[in-house]
Amino acid sequence: MTAQAVIDLAMRAGVAMIATGAAAADVTATVLTLTKAYGLSSVHVDVTYTSVTVSYHRGPNADPITVMRIVRFRVQDYTRLERLRGLIVDLSQDPVPVDEARVRFDSVITAPHPYRRWLVTVAGGALAAGAAGLVGAGPFIILLSFLTATVVGRVLSWLTGAGVAAFFAQCVGAAIPTAVATLVVAAQSAGMTFVGDVSPSLVVASGIVLLLSGLSVVGAAEDALEGYYVTAGARGFEVVVLSLGIAVGISVVLSLGKRLDYPIAISSQTLLSDDVVVQVVCAVIISVAFAVLSYSSGTAVVVAGVAGGVGWVVLALAERLLQLGAVTASASAALVIGFAARLVARRLTISALAVTTAAIVPLLPGRMAYEGISQLVTNPDGNGFAVGVPTLLQAFGLGLGLAAGVSLGTYFASLLVAKSQGVRPRPAAGATLPADPDPEATGSTAPVLSETSDLAATSDADAQA
Repeated sequence: MTAQAVIDLAMRAGVAMIATGAAAADVTATVLTLTKAYGLSSVHVDVTYTSVTVSYHRGPNADPITVMRIVRFRVQDYTRLERLRGLIVDLSQDPVPVDEARVRFDSVITAPHPYRRWLVTVAGGALAAGAAGLVGAGPFIILLSFLTATVVGRVLSWLTGAGVAAFFAQCVGAAIPTAVATLVVAAQSAGMTFVGDVSPSLVVASGIVLLLSGLSVVGAAEDALEGYYVTAGARGFEVVVLSLGIAVGISVVLSLGKRLDYPIAISSQTLLSDDVVVQVVCAVIISVAFAVLSYSSGTAVVVAGVAGGVGWVVLALAERLLQLGAVTASASAALVIGFAARLVARRLTISALAVTTAAIVPLLPGRMAYEGISQLVTNPDGNGFAVGVPTLLQAFGLGLGLAAGVSLGTYFASLLVAKSQGVRPRPAAGATLPADPDPEATGSTAPVLSETSDLAATSDADAQA
């Protein structure tokens, strides 16, 4: 009965973590940390994107206990993720009775969000406005992007509550800014002077950045590098499906606009100006807005803003001074973000995933993705496929570069932390077999580094200080 209660608690914690955006390796480490704290050994964990399975081998003379729990929903809620990790650390250091631990776990899961709904909606608008300013929009387009994004946020929230599939929600979310941009083109054609000579395509580009920011590209790359290929494949396929939803929504509206003789021209301007300070300010706004949008804690919001600004400075230096390509420069900026975020997050006991995910949002290829989609739909000479597909592949490569850069930066930081703490890094699930026998078979108790144990070690060091 005790084993069943412990496994149930550990599984609930694991499902809650993967539902709030944690990587598969951290979920596995969390379940093993809890079961070990309550005296259960020979526990095996299998994590996929939609389920968590725990098996407890009780020896040759007793039946094993194997339980599976389904992940029924997923939402970016990094404050809840930080609270869960804090609870796991506390229970690993001071295991209270399982019933009491279950009550504490339920209190963490049911705790209210740190921000009111209107603030989250405004944050979504601020993210789109910052993205529009970053790619060269004027005051009118920035304001229009802000208003459009707030509408998109409310519509997506309503569609999700109504049970609409994520693919169709992405289609609707991408169609709204495209329809607004088409109305701007129609107003310009009608001679309305208040619109002015502006580029409505930037409204679409900023909307794409808003929709792309919610995709788990970083999580997919991290799971792949850790050896959790099933989970990584599921996350990656979800990114592809939701990106196709964005493409479908934009394509439908662009096709209608073309038939009505209101095509949206693509702006050739890619940056706001040569003033790097203005660009950095926009990047900070975007990172802070996404951190609020994903319910990060106040400390994580501040750190994400700083990381976003630093990442953009690295990108500007790599492109202008080192003359690197877009993909290489973006990957370099993401690597710096991942490395610094892991070290700072460890010191401040916040979620490194929350910081890195928010900090790379300014680097997402929103305008490039829109350009490829627009070329596919509106190219009049029939060569849209030959022109648009390479552009979309370049945008896809840039996204992969961002994910790989963040994951490598986090990995290097983990190696540095492991060396400073005198522990061995956690081996990847798909790593080649070591020369030594299985540690469980030999009874080895050498410490293994994970994000949860990293936080626990930090708490121990602070307590001793």
